[in-house]
Amino acid sequence: MRVPRIYTHQTLGCELLVELEPSASQHIARAMRMQVGDSLTLFNGCGGEYDAIINSVGNKTVQVAVGEHRAIESESPLAVHLAIALSRGERMDWIVQKATELGVASITPLVTERVEVKLKGDRAEKKRLHWQRIAVSACEQSGRNQIPDVSVLQPLGQWLASTEADCKLVLHHRAAALSTITQKPNSLALLVGPEGGLSADEIAAAQASGFLALTLGPRVMRTETAPLAALAILQARWGDMNPQ
Repeated sequence: MRVPRIYTHQTLGCELLVELEPSASQHIARAMRMQVGDSLTLFNGCGGEYDAIINSVGNKTVQVAVGEHRAIESESPLAVHLAIALSRGERMDWIVQKATELGVASITPLVTERVEVKLKGDRAEKKRLHWQRIAVSACEQSGRNQIPDVSVLQPLGQWLASTEADCKLVLHHRAAALSTITQKPNSLALLVGPEGGLSADEIAAAQASGFLALTLGPRVMRTETAPLAALAILQARWGDMNPQ
């Protein structure tokens, strides 16, 4: 049986006793029905992971004894910053989850001309925190010990002006192929539009900011498919997805 992996924001160290957060405690005690003496793996995003043993299980809290630290990382050598326009329904949830599994380093939700979702103020921050929790869960599942940062919602122009990377790509179905990029980057910014795509003016603005327009092939993909296909291709080409 695979040992469950649990994220905590608390300081971890060998021989510490730690009370896990309520959500993690309830998941362990109620959903997983784990008992005293069962093993866990803990990580806090500060590097590596820790063995742990459940010390006590209460109605609302689970206490664990922290054991040996293991300097294990599964981060890609290609640091990808994914910027994607807001989508309706649960598509953004799906994108955040799968992009995290595919090794993305950070995610920025964007407002573009054809975005139909309206999020402002407290609602926008509530959604950001929701997506951040999805990223945490995806790290627990996929074996990552570094949590991708989900940034605040921002306009496309603001993001273009502030983004730096060795390579900048904007997905566009009328563009060059990936084979035209010959130098291997260490960092990459990937821009993906909404359901209706980025406008011609937005594509031009991205190109003026140093982005290369990139196509993934002859088929037009949906907004929730395109970034995941692109991430898989980029990780296979320059990252750590190397099928044997």
